[in-house]
Amino acid sequence: MHTPSPPLPATSPSRATPGVRTIALTQPMHWVILAWRDMARCGWISFAHGLVLALVGAVILAVAHDRFWLLAGALSGFLVVAPALATSLYALSRALERGEKADIGVVLKTWLNWQNNHINKWGNDYWCLVQFGALLALAGTGWVLTSAALITLLAPVPITTPLAFIQHVVLARDGFLFELWLALGGVLAAPIFASTAVAMPLLLDRRVTLMQAVLTSWRAVLANPMPMAFWAALIMGFTLLGLGSALLGLIAVMPMLGHASWHAYRDLVDVSALPERDALAKDAR
Repeated sequence: MHTPSPPLPATSPSRATPGVRTIALTQPMHWVILAWRDMARCGWISFAHGLVLALVGAVILAVAHDRFWLLAGALSGFLVVAPALATSLYALSRALERGEKADIGVVLKTWLNWQNNHINKWGNDYWCLVQFGALLALAGTGWVLTSAALITLLAPVPITTPLAFIQHVVLARDGFLFELWLALGGVLAAPIFASTAVAMPLLLDRRVTLMQAVLTSWRAVLANPMPMAFWAALIMGFTLLGLGSALLGLIAVMPMLGHASWHAYRDLVDVSALPERDALAKDAR
């Protein structure tokens, strides 16, 4: 007689493949509405995330204000790692969904002790969020260097101001630097968006491996090409709005996009067969 294999312990990543749902084209607008509701319920703690990110952007501006060849890549590279920086926003939306308190305690637990029931603190499962954040940081750094190299090597004159960038790169009649810059940025942005669309909330919420989370994110994007393209356009539009308002708009835009990303994950991925990361802690209560 065949003896069934024992179930995986709660501290092991699940081998189950998360299901992916299809959504309507306009569903991303619903995520934005839900995000604003979450921000209203969380209050200052949500806007504090946006303030921190806006201050980071201000530091980038201060360091590279007269080096626009570096500034263009640094700001866009900073946005590459934004999904990792928004992790505690996902946790706040999850707490609201569960009817729990969404306060500073949730934020501190997310960043300092996000798996307090995890036995093995040295395994890949425990550090998957950190690993993913490091990969995003590496991708962002790569883009900063690539962008700076393109502009400094191929621009006809030194690019030190936004006006010089517009005049000699964007509006240049002879040359293809701006088109090349956009094309390379798109080559980087498309796979990063596909890899991060739901991966970070999934890693936070369920006990899956980093590879499972990334593949699930790709499957969700490929199963919903038009709605996810619309979502990417909304992210770009809101981000440009935040940057174009002297970074002040980022105080509201960044937490809104973070909360909305949680609701995107909940709509796109069926996690009913996956164990929760903090299941043991919840049972203990």
